[in-house]
Amino acid sequence: MPDETLAADDDIRHVNAFWRRLGLPGLIDVHTHFMPERVLTKVWAHFDCAGPLVGRTWPITYRLPEDDRVERLRAFGVRAFTSMLYPHKPGMAEWLNNWAAGFAARVPGCLHTATFFPEPGAARYVARAIEAGARVFKAHLQVGGYDPNDPLLDEVWGLLEDHGIPVVTHCGSGPVPGPHTGPEPIAALLARYPRLPLVIAHMGAPEYAEFLALALRHPAVRLDTTMVFTRFTEETAPFPREAVPLLPELQDRVLLGTDFPNIPYPYAEALAALAGLDLGDGWLRAVCHDNAARIFGLYEGDGRR
Repeated sequence: MPDETLAADDDIRHVNAFWRRLGLPGLIDVHTHFMPERVLTKVWAHFDCAGPLVGRTWPITYRLPEDDRVERLRAFGVRAFTSMLYPHKPGMAEWLNNWAAGFAARVPGCLHTATFFPEPGAARYVARAIEAGARVFKAHLQVGGYDPNDPLLDEVWGLLEDHGIPVVTHCGSGPVPGPHTGPEPIAALLARYPRLPLVIAHMGAPEYAEFLALALRHPAVRLDTTMVFTRFTEETAPFPREAVPLLPELQDRVLLGTDFPNIPYPYAEALAALAGLDLGDGWLRAVCHDNAARIFGLYEGDGRR
């Protein structure tokens, strides 16, 4: 058996052992990336050149063809996942949304994902995506370089708040800050849309404490675990030990996210990092499955309900 096959089998075995020990039917990962191949190729090229930007290399562990990436998630026991995608300029979001709708329709287990950009017509295509069944949105303030409080997005946020649709939002300043990253723009946004179901990606790294405080003040706000607590992230943006006791308080509002396939370590390492917090099996069950199952109405044996 080739070494790559042995490594894949070992990878799959470790992930399955994690959720089976917890008595779960599998995992739900709210932060995975699927996008048009030519876009993903450019994203991977960006990671390949990230060394000078972030100060170290960032290898893509799951640099596989699309079908193989989907099958790897299924082999891991991931019952539902997302196709996080995001524009970096005007005129791109609606095209991405059309692709994502098709991807969700042909890939069982994928939660229909959509995105937006501050541009004329954004509210129109967001409304169209909602009508088409979008269940989660992605907002990447760092890559997009936009202020979430841009007036062009006012109607968009209002639609998402009214429909209660989660928006996974990269708003922290890691791995490098952007002109509108950090807690202040999000605090201003939540002051205007207090019921907006934001999901703070990467727990707001590296401004963990500030984003945890926002979540404690706003019951609709959640956080995802993407890359947090892993050795890779702890080297440059360690999670503050004094904030760990807040995590049980937010148990019902923390969601598993991984950044698959764009992670520089095996999937199982992200799960081991969560287990290493020693917050108990109940916390792990809530974070790795039950919270997302409740939000998206997913039930055992049905990743699309």
